[in-house]
Amino acid sequence: MDIIVKLNEQTAGRDKIIRLLQYGSRAYWYYAQNANSTKYSAEILRSLEFTFSSFRKLLRFGRCLDSLYSALKISKYPDLTVRITLITAKITNALYLLADHLIWIGRVGILRVNLEKWNKAANKYWLLTIIMGLTRDIYEIVKILKYEKIAFKQWHILSCLKDHREVTMDTFKNGCDLFIPLTALGVTKCTPGTIGLLGIISSLIGLYTIINPLYKLSPS
Repeated sequence: MDIIVKLNEQTAGRDKIIRLLQYGSRAYWYYAQNANSTKYSAEILRSLEFTFSSFRKLLRFGRCLDSLYSALKISKYPDLTVRITLITAKITNALYLLADHLIWIGRVGILRVNLEKWNKAANKYWLLTIIMGLTRDIYEIVKILKYEKIAFKQWHILSCLKDHREVTMDTFKNGCDLFIPLTALGVTKCTPGTIGLLGIISSLIGLYTIINPLYKLSPS
């Protein structure tokens, strides 16, 4: 119960909980829709997924400014590669959130918005954010291997990364997230069930790093 309270006290924690429910609903309705006895449940969960998605957009409203501000804070970070990838990721994330805000405005009917156009734009900016995150992850892995003077062999790399779980978890999370915008943009063809499972995994990793900050890659 203490963990739930801790997560609920933080905006990021609430977002990750709702994200877990959103992608959990997507996975469940996809796998349930083929069973005649659960078709009604599948439709309910499909509706819930949309509700969770809209609620997350509301929770994130205005956070595009937070991303821009955090980009300014990282501008003096000494490592050039980390600085460039993080600043670029913060800016593209701000653009993603701005597009997301417009989608929410269109959904609730405040203004008439071309939802298809802005959904596509949001996914492009999100994809760029994830690519920057993965670029930084790869850089951190290479840096660790050079420091440890480990040969670039799979079993050596895996053994080394066990001691740097913050990098491993961030890489795995970004790797899972990568296929979500890629599929939305039509580059890959993952099923909604697969996307749901990938979203569940990345959401659980995100929740774990909030509960255990030592496993969160820093700076981020």
